[in-house]
Amino acid sequence: QVQLVESGGGLVQSGGSLRLSCAVSVSISSIDILAWYRQGSGKQRELVATDSSGIFRNYESSVEGRFTISRDPVRNTGYLQMNNLKPEDTAVYYCSARGNRFGPTEYWGRGTQVTVSS
Repeated sequence: QVQLVESGGGLVQSGGSLRLSCAVSVSISSIDILAWYRQGSGKQRELVATDSSGIFRNYESSVEGRFTISRDPVRNTGYLQMNNLKPEDTAVYYCSARGNRFGPTEYWGRGTQVTVSS
């Protein structure tokens, strides 16, 4: 079983930056897909960014060029660097992980709140 704990959220002004962290309870090298999702108030959860085996990265179009997903195999931690934040980025951000050795389950953290003021 994989446990994920997000941190790094908070209140920031428009144009500011935050770095979210996702601590993983197993070797992050065993995680095939590391992803960040977000869910704004009254909205559906949406995929923000994915990291495939630390090699391939994809981003939702509204965050392309502003957000960067990465992983640190030494710290077993995933990151989401968020720059030039906008009020519409306000949401609870969730980390998820999937790995073939863990079966088909997608594991989730409990989320961290990001609030961007205008």
